[in-house]
Amino acid sequence: MSSYTSRLIGWLKYSCLQGGTLKLPTKILLAFIGLLVVAVALIPLFVNANTFRPGIERQLTIILGRSVKLGDLSLSLFSGSLIAKELRISDDPEFSAAPFLTANGVRIGIWLRPLIVSHQVRIRSFQVESPQIHVIRAANGRWNFSSISPLASYAATGISKDTARELSYLSVDRIVIQDGRAEIASLTDHGQSHVYEHVDLTVRNFSFASQFPFALKMNLPADGALTVVGHGGPINQNDVATSPTDAQISANHFDPVASGFLDPNAGLSFLADADIYAAFDGQKLVSRGMVRLQNLKLRKGAPVARKTLDFYYDGAHRLKENDGLIKDASAKIGHGAIHVSGAYSIGVDVANPLLNLKLAAQNLHIDDIQPLMTAAAIRLPNGSALKGGRLSMNLGITGRLKSLVINGPIALDNTQLVGFDIGSKIHGIAARSGVKTGATTDFEKLRVNVLITNAGVSADEIDAVIPAMGELTGSGTVSAADQLDFNLIVKVASAKGIGKIGVSLLAKLNGSDKASAKDYGVPLRVIGTPDNPYITADVGGVFHRKIKAIASAFRKKQ
Repeated sequence: MSSYTSRLIGWLKYSCLQGGTLKLPTKILLAFIGLLVVAVALIPLFVNANTFRPGIERQLTIILGRSVKLGDLSLSLFSGSLIAKELRISDDPEFSAAPFLTANGVRIGIWLRPLIVSHQVRIRSFQVESPQIHVIRAANGRWNFSSISPLASYAATGISKDTARELSYLSVDRIVIQDGRAEIASLTDHGQSHVYEHVDLTVRNFSFASQFPFALKMNLPADGALTVVGHGGPINQNDVATSPTDAQISANHFDPVASGFLDPNAGLSFLADADIYAAFDGQKLVSRGMVRLQNLKLRKGAPVARKTLDFYYDGAHRLKENDGLIKDASAKIGHGAIHVSGAYSIGVDVANPLLNLKLAAQNLHIDDIQPLMTAAAIRLPNGSALKGGRLSMNLGITGRLKSLVINGPIALDNTQLVGFDIGSKIHGIAARSGVKTGATTDFEKLRVNVLITNAGVSADEIDAVIPAMGELTGSGTVSAADQLDFNLIVKVASAKGIGKIGVSLLAKLNGSDKASAKDYGVPLRVIGTPDNPYITADVGGVFHRKIKAIASAFRKKQ
């Protein structure tokens, strides 16, 4: 007799004692109950649980549409379950010959009365312990679990379609996966996969034909964690992956590079904490929420931003097309905000999506955007820093992530370049102009259209006012090797840092008098690197301009 049975009989004796003596009816009742308990305890000795294995395997095979194999079964009456030492569920043969799921242990909850009275197995719950799950995505976006359903199995198992449809209405009180390991791969990634550990899933009142609640927890690569709580179903039996779902999603320390969502060579990286609501109708996923970014890097080789950045977004994603729309994603920067909107298309290349976005901001405080400038690896001359003033921009971001094209206007107003003396970077005969700015260069304004690609930066329609020099216009480039090549015209009419001698010198260099130097400007050439620019008078440019003037005058005389 088991210790459990002994304790139960002892409790019954204690409950039936009357003044230390058992009455005859009580003794009879106690004996009957004791015999009943002993009989129940001995049932496993007379019931060979393995006789039920073929029937359970067939039933599960029909319900899942996949071949299901169980190891040796044992019966546990007190937990009301059959315990299998092994579980194997086959994969869709179009994806892999290896199993979709394997586990060393599974507990199948059953109803005892049908089992004992008529040897019928009626399943009420599943608890799978430490399974290994292999999830694969094809190039067309279909998953290897998409074909799990009774309707997928009626032809292969010989049952009628009507019977398969009836099985869809069968319900299971509870399905539990404990401490699973999910390996997710893509057929287009040449064997590369990403592993998610400690997967815990609980589903209650499951049926293919109705909605059911679920809760999912898992560890993410690089010490991240994900929690999803919501409702799923009814199951789309033509493609499980397109079944309706709504859920609240919380992610901590999510690393998109380590998780395989971003290519490490693209340069963009961050850690994210997210709180998101998502609803999927089978075709379109609508989501909104807040994402907090840490350790943000916008370019390869850039240092990480020290401050966190909060994004609030609202968007939609189409599953079949694997593309989406960002209605608005706003990052609060001090008292201002940066807004991102537009479309994207992931297609089959998850790590290199196609983007068509707009990035806009108005009157941002320069001091508030320093972390973003750090993350974008924006290098200012001689390690200097912008201080004070405002920034506005309206940029288009297009192309693949690995080869983005960024273009549009940028405007700065009333800012200072602290730690940079532009006068000290003027060389040659132009250095005798007398431009002096000291350790800080003031910018009254700066307007420029930029074009940023992997080949470098192109800047045109430059319009700047530097009080120490005057008004500058022109264009130029910064190569991928950080080599400067700018041609500028400086008008000294409003300059505050050039004396009479400087104006006279620039006028002679320009081949004109002082008045024309002030009115029409003096050409300057900027070469070197962003860390150490080299500014000289563009004598060649002056000579070329004189030749054009002479040619024009000659044509007028003809």
